[in-house]
Amino acid sequence: MKKALISLIIITIFITASPITTTGATTTGPEYQVIPDEAIRLRILANSNGEADQELKREIRDKVNEEITTWVEKLTSIETARTLIERRIGEVEKIVADTLEDAEVDQAYQVKYDDRVEFPTKLYGNFIYPAGTYEAILITLGAGKGDNWWCVLFPPLCFLDFGNGTSTASAADTGQETSVQPGTQEVEVEFFLVKVWNQIKSLFS
Repeated sequence: MKKALISLIIITIFITASPITTTGATTTGPEYQVIPDEAIRLRILANSNGEADQELKREIRDKVNEEITTWVEKLTSIETARTLIERRIGEVEKIVADTLEDAEVDQAYQVKYDDRVEFPTKLYGNFIYPAGTYEAILITLGAGKGDNWWCVLFPPLCFLDFGNGTSTASAADTGQETSVQPGTQEVEVEFFLVKVWNQIKSLFS
């Protein structure tokens, strides 16, 4: 009887600790998107996490994304996209400058197009986009210490907000960095089960 009770408790613990996947939900947005090896990204770093700085980041995001999308939407070659962006990067700088001026914000900024822009690890739903250096336009506003936002300009995937997992670039975003430590959740669950098992044994010893 004692062994049967212990077995029942253990089974209950495993069921409770196991991840649960909800099925049958209706999904209206796009699923997780695999980014091609040859892609050009856009990353914007806000001055700070203050609401005014974050709103300014979103405004610049929308204007830059709208402009560049018209440049590349019909392109099929990344080499052509690179040439075009290199030639017109000054227009991106002007968009940033004009937006800051219209907002009456006296803030330094930097716009650069580089093939070694650093990106943090991002978690989009259950899909991980690994950290690394990628080809991108990087816009840094002020100190660049605030939450970032990024998407893929070419091929055009900026309808997906990879920065926070929402499905449109116009949605209000938190843009918080998500660091993923492989195996962390599994270790925590195993530790929890061992701890509970030891407590159970002490009750029946």
